[in-house]
Amino acid sequence: MAMIKKIGVLTGGGDCPGLNAVIRAVAKTAFGRGIEVVGIKDGYDGLVLGQYEMLTESDASNILTRGGTILGTSNKADPFRYAFIKSDGTLGIEDRSQDALKNIREIGLDALIIIGGDGTLSIAQKLLEIGVPVVGVPKTIDNDLEATDLTFGFDSALSVATEAVDRLHSTAESHHRVMVLEVMGRYAGWIALRSGIAGGGDVILIPEIPYDIGKVCAAIKKRIDKGKKFSIIVVAEGAKPAGGDMVVQQTIAGSPDPIRLGGIAQVITRQIEMCSGIESRATVLGHLQRGGIPTAFDRWLATRFGFGAIELLTEGKIGRMVCLRGQNIESVEIKKAVTQLRRVDPHGTEVKAARSVGTNFGDV
Repeated sequence: MAMIKKIGVLTGGGDCPGLNAVIRAVAKTAFGRGIEVVGIKDGYDGLVLGQYEMLTESDASNILTRGGTILGTSNKADPFRYAFIKSDGTLGIEDRSQDALKNIREIGLDALIIIGGDGTLSIAQKLLEIGVPVVGVPKTIDNDLEATDLTFGFDSALSVATEAVDRLHSTAESHHRVMVLEVMGRYAGWIALRSGIAGGGDVILIPEIPYDIGKVCAAIKKRIDKGKKFSIIVVAEGAKPAGGDMVVQQTIAGSPDPIRLGGIAQVITRQIEMCSGIESRATVLGHLQRGGIPTAFDRWLATRFGFGAIELLTEGKIGRMVCLRGQNIESVEIKKAVTQLRRVDPHGTEVKAARSVGTNFGDV
């Protein structure tokens, strides 16, 4: 790896603020060391189909603040389980990892830098096991990778969610309503928890703490008894009632990430109106959380991750993922990084702090 001359970089999974900052840091750091950089188009799709472009100094300029990814991405493609439409119109799955390997050889790549969340990095681990030198960069707005203290994109999403809570306050107060804000967070409620705390949410519902809608209504009625005529509820898309299930919007066959959540805010809104008689409204942030300009923190972290990825490659430390530990950029084996999710501790200090200022989690 000391003789590395050409590398590929790809972004997989959902987009998030800071991806271009990583690409920029990877490219500029590599160029400074005489290394060519190939941008793989549309995540693993580009690897399987041989779609790529040589990146230049110009490509890496003026993208630090740009949202999304200049390379494109996909949260459907998996070289080991590649979906295609059969002649009869039905969905088929085939292993096209050898096509990916062939393209890597034909392009002349010495290694790959793969930017993504647990699904994307799990595939990166499989590529490593069939002989592809890879280094991972963690990316998820959910902040749910245990191996790193923070992932880029999370701070930007949190900023958007907190602003939404702030803005809903004025409408809720003016109309004496309950406003329910649905944010992302399938298995981990970090966005809901922290935006709820930062925005002064009255009720926060997260996947880690199953809720009882009766207790949510009781908390709202208690506020009314105290003369507070409105309430703000922040709910993660993966929140679910005790003994119940998550609200699934749709299931996409053949996708590495087939479950699409969404709709919990509407469910909560209807239930609150039925049990309390209070006018309620639902707002779903959806993709607004993952678009737009990255915060200063995410640009800072993404730049350090991109530089750290090149450092790992040139030092021959393949099969590892860069991570943030405290204020330091370190690394961990990819296979260890994708085995455990970082979830909110229901008994941790953040939840205790929220409870101490009167926030209800629908469980007491």
